[in-house]
Amino acid sequence: MTEKTGDDLRIPHHVAIIMDGNGRWAAGRGLPRIKGHKAGVAVIEDVIDAAVKIGIKHLSLYAFSTENWRRPDQEVSVIMSLLRFYLRLHTSRFCNRGVRFHFLGDIENMPESIQRDAIALETATANERKMVFHLAVNYGSRIELVKAVQSCIKDGLKVEEIDETMINSRLWTAGVPDVDLLIRTSGELRISNFLLWQCAYAEFYFDDCHWPDFNQERFRLALDSFASRKRRFGGI
Repeated sequence: MTEKTGDDLRIPHHVAIIMDGNGRWAAGRGLPRIKGHKAGVAVIEDVIDAAVKIGIKHLSLYAFSTENWRRPDQEVSVIMSLLRFYLRLHTSRFCNRGVRFHFLGDIENMPESIQRDAIALETATANERKMVFHLAVNYGSRIELVKAVQSCIKDGLKVEEIDETMINSRLWTAGVPDVDLLIRTSGELRISNFLLWQCAYAEFYFDDCHWPDFNQERFRLALDSFASRKRRFGGI
């Protein structure tokens, strides 16, 4: 990890967001949870736009965890339908913004149609350079770490050869800088198995609003909070 100084500390290179509260937002309005998920998709577009304008290089959004498969079948089905819709319609939008798409998660255990659409979007946006958008779907940090260690073993590494570099290079985020700022909405104060390794030195910011009410103004407040902090990375 390279310590950052000066202006690098004011604008985070990598922002991760746990998009929480879609269901509670809907329930508070007497709507089915499905409506909350649909409302939350629109917010993603605003946040991507803001991140590109600000100069953030990596944006990771937690959309669906490995544990979320335990939700009611109808809710999971709607979320998967929204994901398919999103992947198929956003090629031009990403290219127009200069955004490269990256599917972050256990893609091999996703429906084949989603695998195809995700790979197609990654391929179509591969040359974009302004920002990388990591969409975490079927993601669980503990599984990611287990798979990384298993990969070290399969590659024939000796125990003494397995270090941070070897594990880091086998994560789903290989080549991506560590998270600088982790944001979570809906007032929950936990990170829910999201980017545990990558958040080792991240600054945390918790917003009480539900994700569908999150907007560019609230995003900037989180970034302002980050800019006001002094990051020591274990130093004095």
